[in-house]
Amino acid sequence: MPKVLPFKAVRPTRDKVSLLASRSYDTYTKEEREARLRDNPFSFLHIVNPGFKYQKKISGKARYALVRNRYQEFKEDDIFIQDEKQSFYVYKIVNRDGLVFHGIVAAASVADYKEGRIKKHEDTIAYREKLFKDYLKTVGFNAEAVLLTYPDHKDVRSVIEKVMEERAEYEFTTTYRDTHYVWVLDDPEVISTLSQAFESMKAFYIADGHHRCSSSYLLAEDLQEENEDHHGEEAYNYFMSYLIPESELKIYEFNRLVKGLNGLTKEEFLIQLDAMYRIDNRGTDFYKPSKKHHFSMYLDGEFYSLYLRKNNYSIQNSLDALDTQILYKTILQPILGVDDVRNDQRIDYTHGKKDLAHVKALVDSGEFTVGFGLLPITTEEMKKIADEGLTMPPKSTYIEPKMRSGVTIYEFE
Repeated sequence: MPKVLPFKAVRPTRDKVSLLASRSYDTYTKEEREARLRDNPFSFLHIVNPGFKYQKKISGKARYALVRNRYQEFKEDDIFIQDEKQSFYVYKIVNRDGLVFHGIVAAASVADYKEGRIKKHEDTIAYREKLFKDYLKTVGFNAEAVLLTYPDHKDVRSVIEKVMEERAEYEFTTTYRDTHYVWVLDDPEVISTLSQAFESMKAFYIADGHHRCSSSYLLAEDLQEENEDHHGEEAYNYFMSYLIPESELKIYEFNRLVKGLNGLTKEEFLIQLDAMYRIDNRGTDFYKPSKKHHFSMYLDGEFYSLYLRKNNYSIQNSLDALDTQILYKTILQPILGVDDVRNDQRIDYTHGKKDLAHVKALVDSGEFTVGFGLLPITTEEMKKIADEGLTMPPKSTYIEPKMRSGVTIYEFE
């Protein structure tokens, strides 16, 4: 059954954590990154964007080496400390929408990923796996946890509730108005209770971080081959994870935007849609689907509801029943000619935290021609896909919580 271990995290001092913690690098605009790098010498962005020090864009292996250097400098300057005891970390997030997440930061096993006890629902891209594997191999640490979810368990919940009765080691609020709390859990008996609870479970599911997980597995394979004394318990056989119960996982939809109608007029497009959907014109009233296999469409200043004609669509497995797959198989590919939803420049995605007004604005601006609104995929749908060994289309889920980078760091050298 899945194995999780405590570890000695490298983490910022209490007085620096709010300054150091950052979002994932690619979630910032260029202007936001430059402002934080210019005004905050303690930001973790200085580590992952080391070229800022030289006012030069640096990429590839040269960047990886500088990332390692900046990281070592933060340690030398006592911005980071390392725990002396093997610990789990209780991480709580209260976001600005009032959602509350409670999880355990721990080291998860690459062997469990290889053997299917950590299950995936998305495909990974080989070149991205290799790039990140090479990055990890050079820098020697991981600062972004893979988000794993597990069936709710009373023993885990009890431990978390008990730990939270004490003062948190960290409590800080971000400029996004999310508040983060971290407790260090180093009591051997409590660690044993948690480890046994996790090992009693059949499997974990990757909610977010498929490339981080697969790259960690590839890294472990490399280092195992290079280590003549490999015994299986080296730090590189594990990767940092954030485990939260399924009941707290929040999944948002990804809506679709497409440029052009593949040479069709508006009327020709609607006629082709009619073969697979019952179409109702909703005019200028916003329409968001309320049932599975129903879609919202915004085209030429008007909203439409699209109801799948189920007699014309065959469902053979859980992937066929997924709304993102249905939209692809019935509209995007056969009518709009979007075969490669990952790389085709005519399609783009916007997650459900940005509502349909955002979709409408992008179409009204002329940047896109048509927008499609979907319902969020459920946790059960995600698990079924993983259990059947299938993979969802790209951008099927936008999942929270999102930990901050640099709050806990896992070294695997």
